[in-house]
Amino acid sequence: MSRSTIPVSSALTQVRYEIRGRLARRAQELERQGYEIISLNIGNPGVFGFRTPETMRLAMIQNLANAEGYCHQKGIFPAREAVVMQQQERGVDDVSVEDVFIGNGVSELIDLVLRALLEPGDEVLVPSPDYPLWTAAVTLNGGTAVHYPCRPERGFEPDPGEIERLISRRTRAVVVINPNNPTGAVYSRATLEAIARLAEQHRLVVFADEIYDQMTYDDAEFIPMATLVRDTLCGTLSGLSKVYRACGYRVGWAVFSGARERAQGYLQGLELLSSLRLCSNVPGQWAVQTALGGHQSVRELVTPGGRLYQSRQAILDAVAASPWLRLQPPRGAMYSFIGVDEEALPGFDDERFALDLLEQKHVLVAPGVSFNVPYRNHFRITSLPDAATLATVFERIAAQLELEAARSTARGALRLVQ
Repeated sequence: MSRSTIPVSSALTQVRYEIRGRLARRAQELERQGYEIISLNIGNPGVFGFRTPETMRLAMIQNLANAEGYCHQKGIFPAREAVVMQQQERGVDDVSVEDVFIGNGVSELIDLVLRALLEPGDEVLVPSPDYPLWTAAVTLNGGTAVHYPCRPERGFEPDPGEIERLISRRTRAVVVINPNNPTGAVYSRATLEAIARLAEQHRLVVFADEIYDQMTYDDAEFIPMATLVRDTLCGTLSGLSKVYRACGYRVGWAVFSGARERAQGYLQGLELLSSLRLCSNVPGQWAVQTALGGHQSVRELVTPGGRLYQSRQAILDAVAASPWLRLQPPRGAMYSFIGVDEEALPGFDDERFALDLLEQKHVLVAPGVSFNVPYRNHFRITSLPDAATLATVFERIAAQLELEAARSTARGALRLVQ
């Protein structure tokens, strides 16, 4: 190694976050060259014209004078109180403001809650497919992410029996992402109950990532995990980014319920880590009380006639009309995890397809392997664009898949000749 070379930390060698990785960097290069890229790799509502509710903006503006200094390491009292009230309305009665930690988005809190818990070699059960920050944060904090399958043939809902078989003496926690990113699955009460009982039996911490809690479609029912977990610790994570379309405010929260009396050392450690970063973004915290206590405008977006509902329907219709694509209808969140029929397109590779789609059709998607799955025939798109834009997207996807089909036919013909 050259003496002038600065090496990267070995802690990063097993860390991936391809949603903003190589493909996203190439998309930026193409944009600098003058190409217009339709970027569907990130669920960023503001980019697609979704505005943060005006009442939240006003609450933040009117409290700017109170937001110029540091606040308590756990967050301002009105924000934490609003989180408590939401939990109590959902049936989680035994929480107080002392159980709430406000962070710079759920992303920061994922890192903190794992850092306070893990010793080197500890294991955390993480869904596959997953939101890859969970796997990355486990790895960065010295742990091992053990992925439990959420299979397409089960509607991407996990099998509690498969989860139980993965539990070892090193397992410390289980992560539940519901409604799920990337698949849009919304888990049944029976599945969540079974996971809760497993966690209690094996004294595992439950981390419930519920950032899409109010984004459900048709008859899907969201069940808060904290209402089911009683005899172990449950940390519920949510925030303003998605339901309230305020990604840039960087406000998330973790609220702990269940067997907190057995977790005092852990919670004190989490407060220490919160203190070391002084506090989270104060201006954005002033929007929390208004967001959680006011009119929930997301319902107008996810019911028939609403923009998110109509965009989801446009995706379902486009997939149904395709000879190559398959989709378990997303019942929540703002994504579709689309499969490609490998019998129709043998040899399909999600990363190669995503790169070709970007280079040739100027559409950016996230290949399925970005979400820690063992198969190579899926990709994720966000349903945030309007239906007209999505129609254009699927026209380009269809054209690219036609090229893939032609290549596959040519490869097959070549093998016959040989």
